[in-house]
Amino acid sequence: MKFAVDLEQCENHGQCTFAAPDLFALDAEGQLSYRGEASDEYTSAELNGADADAVSSAVDMCPMQAIRLVG
Repeated sequence: MKFAVDLEQCENHGQCTFAAPDLFALDAEGQLSYRGEASDEYTSAELNGADADAVSSAVDMCPMQAIRLVG
């Protein structure tokens, strides 16, 4: 399983950083760090079990519904 972040939908509220701090971070400008790696959508590498649980929480916490599980 992987996760994807719709970077056009994301408004950098940072709730994902509380749910899954090992997987999500805001940069020095308060932007989701994946913006440096992708422009429209970021897709993660394969997740392990603990990370998948944390991302599930991040999906639920995102006020913009910009995160989804894939695969």
